[in-house]
Amino acid sequence: MKSKKLLLHTCCAPCLSSVFESLEKNYEISSLYFNPNIAPSEEYGRRLSELERFSGERDFLLIKGTYDLKSWTCEVKPLRFLGERSERCWRCYRIRLTNAFETARERNYGMVGTTLSVSPHKNAEMINAIGQELGRKYRIEFMAADFKKNDGYRRSVELSARYGFYRQNYCGCIYSKMERDKNSPWNKKFIKKI
Repeated sequence: MKSKKLLLHTCCAPCLSSVFESLEKNYEISSLYFNPNIAPSEEYGRRLSELERFSGERDFLLIKGTYDLKSWTCEVKPLRFLGERSERCWRCYRIRLTNAFETARERNYGMVGTTLSVSPHKNAEMINAIGQELGRKYRIEFMAADFKKNDGYRRSVELSARYGFYRQNYCGCIYSKMERDKNSPWNKKFIKKI
């Protein structure tokens, strides 16, 4: 018997796959796709399309948030040269998790979680600290987790292959994409800043 309605902030179908598998027996899961950080817009659409397909196959509610890249960029631009796992990411997590808690309050969910911690590039401690703080603020329980543990990330790779999911090679924001290209003018400027 499923005990609680869980609103699960979801960055992409590959990350959701193993998290969904581990939680579906105990929770009534709805997925929230709110990721204004993802650029370019074609990438955003591609990830959303994969998530829509997964939602159709596994029969869960998918809630689509507003895509507002301009507002997100204004919020994190001063931190653009800090690199992945920095305050830039902390600010991005906060933006997305705040929206998840606001959506949960509007739709009467008793618990909020996120798939972000399944990635080996994400700091679960940082994500959980933000989620717990917001949980206290909104008086909604936060599911603190490190979904990459216990082979969670490996399982997401296996399930992605099984479902034929597109797997991106960067976090999602334009800054992380440019940082991956070691020969780009951006990366040379980024290296000078650090």
